Amino acid sequence: MKQTDQTLLEQLRITDFEIEQRKTLFDLRPRDEFLLRAAGVLIEAQLDDLVARFYELQTSTPEIALLIGDADTLQRLRNAQRRYAIDLFSGVYDLEYVNNRLRIGLVHKRIGVEPKLYLAAVQSLKTLLVDLLSTQIPDPEVRAHTLLAMDKLMMFDVALVFETYIRSLVAEIETSRNKSEQYAQALEEKVAVRTRQLEEMSRTDPLTGLLNRRYLDETLTRVLRSAQRRHEKVTLVYLDIDDFKTINDGQGHQRGDEILRGLGETITRITRMEDGCFRYGGDEFCIVLPNCNRVQAEETFVQRLRLELQTILPGIGVSAGCVETGPDDFATPETLVGMADQRMYAMKQIHRHENGHHAADDGSAESDKEDVAAR
Repeated sequence: MKQTDQTLLEQLRITDFEIEQRKTLFDLRPRDEFLLRAAGVLIEAQLDDLVARFYELQTSTPEIALLIGDADTLQRLRNAQRRYAIDLFSGVYDLEYVNNRLRIGLVHKRIGVEPKLYLAAVQSLKTLLVDLLSTQIPDPEVRAHTLLAMDKLMMFDVALVFETYIRSLVAEIETSRNKSEQYAQALEEKVAVRTRQLEEMSRTDPLTGLLNRRYLDETLTRVLRSAQRRHEKVTLVYLDIDDFKTINDGQGHQRGDEILRGLGETITRITRMEDGCFRYGGDEFCIVLPNCNRVQAEETFVQRLRLELQTILPGIGVSAGCVETGPDDFATPETLVGMADQRMYAMKQIHRHENGHHAADDGSAESDKEDVAAR
């Protein structure tokens, strides 16, 4: 249940039984209640003068006058003080009486009355009441017992006021702490998100959106270990764009970048979730295919890639070297990449011969690599 759906009595779990326990604690007895009720007649007769003198004293203190602020507020306070004086000498100190005292503590906290100012006001009121009753009660014994009863009840009231005052302070601290914790949590989440973004940026090639070379060895090591446990094959595909240097020289680097982006998007689109896609460097790409053999890679992945490229990048071809490892013996990541690179280079040489070119005409495949190494 929300706090605003509960009374102060409910929030503090104060019951009739609790009130009786508190009366016992402050030694408030039925005789005290009787004496206070009897004195109430005397107080009511002098009530207006009592309240006027009390606020004359209060407003003479600059701090209190500043808190009161204006005539309307002062009038409301006078009315409240009249009601308190009547309640104080009513002789009935039940749940309603206690709830009113609790509310006074809450109101004083909300308007910023410091404990020293509240206690000073209580002392001023008590002094005025003692002076008044001392002149109105002729019997010394009755007067002494009445003043003692009043002193015990006012202490009873002060305890109630400070319970809500302190509780309000604790609530403010808890609210501030919760806000700080929420802020810290939100900040941690932002930092975590930003960290993930930075990690992703450090892992990702900005041009193609694929993972970069730095994480190829890490991914291959993890995939090979997993395949060894499952007794599965792994195939690495090494791709190189055909005649990329010629395209760059003839059509410009912007066209070269468009081709690299298009190839990266196509690779991402046709691979599986478990596959690892990397821009190895320049116009070279590596695709790690878990649970896949070389024939499947060549007939499924590579052929589909070439068909897709003809749709989005007509005239652009790729040379591919596919090498499998496992399930009994597994090559190291470095060896696997080197074997796939060699096979790709062999396929590129075949492509050059098929197109009527010899390696001596425009250099080896290394010239392509040098041209785009900085991309």
